[in-house]
Amino acid sequence: MRVDLLSREYPPDVYGGAGVHVDYLVRELREAARALDDEIRVHCFGDERPGATAYGVPGALAGANPALQTLGVDVAMAEGCSGADVVHSHTWYANLAGHMAKLLYGIPHVLTTHSLEPLRPWKAEQLGGGYALSSWAERTAILAADAVIAVSAGMRRDVLSAYPELDPDRVSVIHNGIDTKIYAPDHGTGHLDALGIDPGRPSVVFVGRVTRQKGLPHLLRAASQIDPEAQLVLCAGAADTPALEAEVAATVADLKDRREHVLWIPGMLSRDALIQILTHASVFVCPSIYEPMGIVNLEAMACGAPVVATATGGIPEVVADGETGLLVPLEQAPDGTPYDPARFAGDLASRINALLSDPSKARAMGEAGRTRATTRFSWSEIAHRTHDLYGQTLSRHR
Repeated sequence: MRVDLLSREYPPDVYGGAGVHVDYLVRELREAARALDDEIRVHCFGDERPGATAYGVPGALAGANPALQTLGVDVAMAEGCSGADVVHSHTWYANLAGHMAKLLYGIPHVLTTHSLEPLRPWKAEQLGGGYALSSWAERTAILAADAVIAVSAGMRRDVLSAYPELDPDRVSVIHNGIDTKIYAPDHGTGHLDALGIDPGRPSVVFVGRVTRQKGLPHLLRAASQIDPEAQLVLCAGAADTPALEAEVAATVADLKDRREHVLWIPGMLSRDALIQILTHASVFVCPSIYEPMGIVNLEAMACGAPVVATATGGIPEVVADGETGLLVPLEQAPDGTPYDPARFAGDLASRINALLSDPSKARAMGEAGRTRATTRFSWSEIAHRTHDLYGQTLSRHR
């Protein structure tokens, strides 16, 4: 059986949870394929790289809307799937490529939903009219897919709510995972020293892109209520839009005028640096307003950090409230924003402070989180279940 995986991201160009998922899934599938006489191919966006076939934006679309550029790449990617037995697409960026390959070659299309366009209306800020195109591409592919994988039970509920026409029997839950051999506590301080993080001072750590989804502005609003002796370490990557980046930068600058120990680390960190930061975190905080699964919480738990996270999407399936961290309730408007932002910020701060004030409890939660990540979210099990789904889908298709 030849399986072609389609993704925008693939190492070394990985910037989000979907890219991490594809990276580890492919590793495990290729390892298993040696004994199964299978072939696993990867198609991705960008420049050529080992282990994958990459596709650039067609020259005629160089100045086009980013969503239209994506669809142009999808056309080339679909052509590259000739000879596959099954195609497996990840995110709307590659979903239409999977759909076109299904139609073109008469093969089954498996689709993993890492997020849903109807639940990310703020994407219109980034894509303009392209948001209508991304939404159309996702809807078309999901409704026609032979099998849909949701990365959490919460995500499955969202899929069926957003697309009620979809047959529930075609939607399976296969969680994201974590490599706990790589993501493991590192008590060294070299990276912390280089970044200006004081290992002797409590730290509250955020890791994520600057996007409405990740909820960073809500954490910044909560910051004035967080223990002033704690460092606020913001590992905040690329912003969705210049306007959002300017908004966050202004808020951080204002925050620095009102409290000490605020450190904003822009751009992508190396994995080794991130692991060291997470290991030393007194509290890892995930204030997302939309999170189908939240691999970053698993990464923090695997490094032994206690987690404070929003009780939304798939997060409660990862973070065990009161055991590996504390969950923050969130009542949301249809666009995902909190009905009461001040209350949400206050609830974030109170739970962060609860762990800062009780280091022994926080350490116990961190240890429990490491155990939960190791025993419940292994990539080998995830790859095994995914491979079984390929076989089942191919059998039904024949």
